[in-house]
Amino acid sequence: MTTAAPTSELALDALLSAPDEHATHALASLPGDVIILGAGGKMGPTVARMARRAIADPSRRVIAVSRFTDAAAAAALQAHGVETIRADLADPAAVAALPDAPNVLWMAGQKFGSTGDPVGTWTQNVVASALAAQRYAGSRLVCFSTGNVYGRQPVALGGAREQDALVPDGEYAASCIGRERVFESIARRTHTPLLLYRLFYACDLRYGVITDIAHKVLHGVPVALDTAFVNVIWQGDANRLALRALTQAVVPATNAPVALNVTGPIVAVREIAERIGAIAGVSPVFTGTPGDDALIANTGRLADQLPYHALPLDTLCDWAVRWIRGGGRLLNKPTKFEVRDGRY
Repeated sequence: MTTAAPTSELALDALLSAPDEHATHALASLPGDVIILGAGGKMGPTVARMARRAIADPSRRVIAVSRFTDAAAAAALQAHGVETIRADLADPAAVAALPDAPNVLWMAGQKFGSTGDPVGTWTQNVVASALAAQRYAGSRLVCFSTGNVYGRQPVALGGAREQDALVPDGEYAASCIGRERVFESIARRTHTPLLLYRLFYACDLRYGVITDIAHKVLHGVPVALDTAFVNVIWQGDANRLALRALTQAVVPATNAPVALNVTGPIVAVREIAERIGAIAGVSPVFTGTPGDDALIANTGRLADQLPYHALPLDTLCDWAVRWIRGGGRLLNKPTKFEVRDGRY
């Protein structure tokens, strides 16, 4: 993998959508088309482009489905050979009209603004999920989920494991558990292969925990340490793992987890800030008292099922500093990793 820092959005998106041999092999082993539902979000476009780049057979379709309120986003995907369909995934008629596909990634959902729009949150995270799970019963399904389903974990225990009890912390987390439950319920009933892809803090340079912290360090804003530990993963790695996850989908069985924690190792927020400070030549400012619990994951199962070579943390920190100092576009969508009351 190249370690040259991307200096434009074109270069960044090309890097984020570059498959490795493992992703290419995974899709080669799975016949048929790939459909990505909810492909208009932060990760969806580069996952769709990666799938298209990884599939050598031009007769196999890669289809991205979203409301695509930004016409330019749909046009950009089409330019890279990805078919696009505009659809409201909470509309039963729209979902019923979608094309068949044996390989399905469900990426739709709502997080930010969930506190002020609980009905919309449950509509997007649960109602729409039930429609999709039923529509694609019998296909191979990867349902994107989140580490928020676990709630905060004692740091001393090394992070949540896939078999741990789910304890919602707020409306958003509860709706995400609902999303998982309806997918698993329908998959059990219809004998559909499923994997719940519990992603913790993927980092693009336009957003993510590393970008959040780097922006504060570079602008002299205190970095809160109340949430003292996080897991982070480069979004390019998360994209590749998402495609490989299709090979891990299994028909759910009682008491057998169909979930997979997807992220990098646990790292201290202070350490991230200090690494960024050393790269940038500035001294971070801190505030708050480190807590003894955090939203963190154990990634032992990931290492066993889908081993991969992660982008080094120092590289990601260096890229974030260069991106921000170079005037790279930011999405201005903070991860809110510091939130400790479940209100997003």
